[in-house]
Amino acid sequence: MAYIDYYKVLGVDKTASQDDIKKAFRKLARKYHPDLNPNDPTAKEKFQAINEANEVLSDPEKRKKYDEYGENWKHAEEFEAQRKAQQARGGFGGFGSGNQGFHTDGNGTYWYSSDGQEFSGHGADGFSDFFEELFGHRTGRRSAGSQRGFRGQDYQSELHLTLRDAAHTHKEVLNINGKQVRITIPAGVADGQVIKLKGYGAEGMNGGPAGDLYITFVIEDDPVFRRQGDDLYENVTIDLYTALLGGEQLVNTLDGQVKLIVKPGTQPGSKVRLKGKGFPMYKQEGQAGDLIVTYQVHLPEHLSERQRDLLQQIKNLN
Repeated sequence: MAYIDYYKVLGVDKTASQDDIKKAFRKLARKYHPDLNPNDPTAKEKFQAINEANEVLSDPEKRKKYDEYGENWKHAEEFEAQRKAQQARGGFGGFGSGNQGFHTDGNGTYWYSSDGQEFSGHGADGFSDFFEELFGHRTGRRSAGSQRGFRGQDYQSELHLTLRDAAHTHKEVLNINGKQVRITIPAGVADGQVIKLKGYGAEGMNGGPAGDLYITFVIEDDPVFRRQGDDLYENVTIDLYTALLGGEQLVNTLDGQVKLIVKPGTQPGSKVRLKGKGFPMYKQEGQAGDLIVTYQVHLPEHLSERQRDLLQQIKNLN
């Protein structure tokens, strides 16, 4: 297996924070998503590489193993178990200390010590007993322990929804590695929420199970409503005369327009709470947050002489 630098794939350095990794993944995932690049035959391959890199580096525990074991991070436990077994038999003295590591080339995988010298104990074909036990010879002979299947890589993807789409249970069709996957999205999903589709990741090795697909929802901003938790916020503009004298005002909700009674003397910034007219609560059928309406008062810009006179009279009365 050729070494893949996951940091290079995402365009970040090894000191990158988790937030830096998340931002880099989102940017590249949008750029190379196969659905957005139907005429680019390399987009799918790049998208898979980005998913694979993010799946490892976004998980602190996996990232730690990758930094130590490289592309063989999934087999860290096996390496450690074999190391202990070798130490118990007197082999690989000092293995695991200093800057030991492994290097992969066209002939196989070899362990090196901190001074760059190859460990002793190689078999006739250039492989150490340690790796013969774990993986078998490069000619295809494998030990019994190496027959165990390994789980496939998990995939990461984003699904962009409008606020109004996220407010209703509906179905979406996703294109995952050339396969169409139909999923039902419950009303009330949140921005940044992640769901798992079991078995829709990369295929496993040696008969192992497939990985999973993790979908992150990205809820786009709405021109009318601002969401905060399960509550919605809306600014509604009324004219000066309605604010002073009272009246009726139509207000948008997710279910259509409703008529509100504006009280006389309503001040700019006044709020009205509409119970149950907010965002649906996730997997709580029939339950929703509130809609908070904030009144903005529009002042007339061009007054006639008659209007000015009347306003002056009101001012004098006060």
